[in-house]
Amino acid sequence: MNLLASPNSKRKPNGTMKTLRFIAGCLLCVTLATASYAQSPNSSNSSEYLIKAGFTYNFAKLIQWPANAFPQPNSPVIIGIIGNDPFGGTLDEVLAGKNVNGRELVIKHLKWGADLKACNILFVSSSEALHIDEIFHIVKGLPILTIGETPNFARRGGIINFILEDEKVHFEVNVEAAKDADITISSRLLSLARIVPRTVADGSKAQ
Repeated sequence: MNLLASPNSKRKPNGTMKTLRFIAGCLLCVTLATASYAQSPNSSNSSEYLIKAGFTYNFAKLIQWPANAFPQPNSPVIIGIIGNDPFGGTLDEVLAGKNVNGRELVIKHLKWGADLKACNILFVSSSEALHIDEIFHIVKGLPILTIGETPNFARRGGIINFILEDEKVHFEVNVEAAKDADITISSRLLSLARIVPRTVADGSKAQ
């Protein structure tokens, strides 16, 4: 792909450049976190979750919640992590000092049975694989961005699912689930995602 600007690039918006800026923003977020986190004793998965943390921050910037998602104009964006926290503090490092549209980012660690309805973003740990359908039932119809990392998470009703391919982090998006949650996802974000349909229990596509 030729990424050099054409003679008409000054007169027309360049969608490719917008996408590249978004990718650069993700990488910058990860790079800045790496600088402060590289010295910490971590597992071999630390770089994977550093990237996932950077993407999570950018997801928050590139979606739009309905007005009733926040009780007050200055209410924080609450990011819940249910189950075992695979980030090991990396998400805290990446989000430190950052905000989304002036809203503070607050991380809450939740156990199974906790109230999930106060979250704006809910990261479902792989430790909760057996509870995924129940979690979807609890948050159904609520403006909560669900993010997971287990196989078929998005196809079963989650909004965003991280996947690993060739040791690289990618993500899937279920736009139907986003619509059900009344969450609008930026076209820039969708341009980088693999769009998947929701499926029902027998594996067929939902109608």
